[in-house]
Amino acid sequence: MWPAATRRPRPGRAPGPLGRAALLGLLALPLHAQDFTTLKGHGGPIMDIAVAGDGTVATASFDNSVGLWKGRVPEWLEGHEAAVNAVAFGPGSVLSAGDDFTVRVWDATPRIAGTHTGKVTDLAILGDTAASASWDGTVGLWQLDDETGRILDAPGGVNTVAFGSASRLYAGTSTGKLIRYDLDSGAALPVLGHGFGINELIVTEHWIAYGAVDGGTRIVTHDGDEIADFTLDRRPILAMAYHAGTNQLAVGDGEGYIMIVDTADWRIARDFRATRQGPVWALAFSNDGATIYAGGLDDVAYAWPVALLDEFDPAIDGERSFLRDADAMPNGERQFMRKCSICHALTAGPSRKAGPTLHNVFGRRAGTLPGYTYSDTLDGSEIIWTDATIDALFDIGPDHYIPGSKMPMQVIAGADDRADLIAYLKRATTGEDK
Repeated sequence: MWPAATRRPRPGRAPGPLGRAALLGLLALPLHAQDFTTLKGHGGPIMDIAVAGDGTVATASFDNSVGLWKGRVPEWLEGHEAAVNAVAFGPGSVLSAGDDFTVRVWDATPRIAGTHTGKVTDLAILGDTAASASWDGTVGLWQLDDETGRILDAPGGVNTVAFGSASRLYAGTSTGKLIRYDLDSGAALPVLGHGFGINELIVTEHWIAYGAVDGGTRIVTHDGDEIADFTLDRRPILAMAYHAGTNQLAVGDGEGYIMIVDTADWRIARDFRATRQGPVWALAFSNDGATIYAGGLDDVAYAWPVALLDEFDPAIDGERSFLRDADAMPNGERQFMRKCSICHALTAGPSRKAGPTLHNVFGRRAGTLPGYTYSDTLDGSEIIWTDATIDALFDIGPDHYIPGSKMPMQVIAGADDRADLIAYLKRATTGEDK
């Protein structure tokens, strides 16, 4: 566990009845009364959100796809072979990047604009130039008009990138470094060292906002001198969005809160709980700054009017928007929800989730479900899914049990927890008790 963040004196809050349960109260109101919006259709968590000039919303998901929303029915952009972590609008195009190491351009001729040797975590666009952040310890620069590119080295995996100007690019690393690149010379200048990984950056003409693994939420000059500190006892910071016209900086964290800072006078204007349990992975403002979009572990993107958030009683409670209460679940179901549900459905038929359905998985040979594209490792595998093989899979983790598989690292250390998961899977997928 990370050490508790130091709580520094901060600018005062705006008065008003806004409370931690603001979104929960909002969800309880009729749709027509508050113009609350949900974008439903993805098969996995929402990793990033972007809004175009015409109001089109793009959502990047763990289900390997990008959704384009001009209403309630999306257009799907399919082609990534793993989770999509970042999405952005370019000139006449959409860009996306993800765990398959690629940066993709979606226009009249969809294509791969660039490739890293590790997962791509963030995108930034300025004119016809796109920048990509990767855990391979590099930043990619890709010219969208002539399909050329170059790679800049970084001191550690790169979590976030943002342009300062046509000649300046900023990057935040997993080693806690904030770097400024001179794009004319390729030189990298350290701006500051935070001590914990920097996950998010917003860069304007006059200041830089960054969010870090330890909950650090700070505003600094372009040379790294502190302007304001909005660090709370919540961690990590996972999402940021900025709307210049209304001076709103939104910050989402791993515990399900969204804080909105008024950058005109550096005060916290709103601080509300969007979920009982986090995380908030994606944030974006509408073009007029009146609506905030958010995404997290649920397969739904949410949007609600910012102006209404002060109107709700903080005592209002209700069902969480992203997750069921884990304490109310039997242990086997809890293990499934924590370890498996992001990627796998339990029902028969097609699913938009990243992995194959587990319906009737017991007795099935690995890599054989029709209609799902498996990794080369599982295609033709001799593994038969039984109590013993599923137990072994989670005992040592998929990356050790099936090296080269697309399955993420998931270990269930307790033998009783694995047994409860297996019993739950049998009930949920076959109707058997044991």
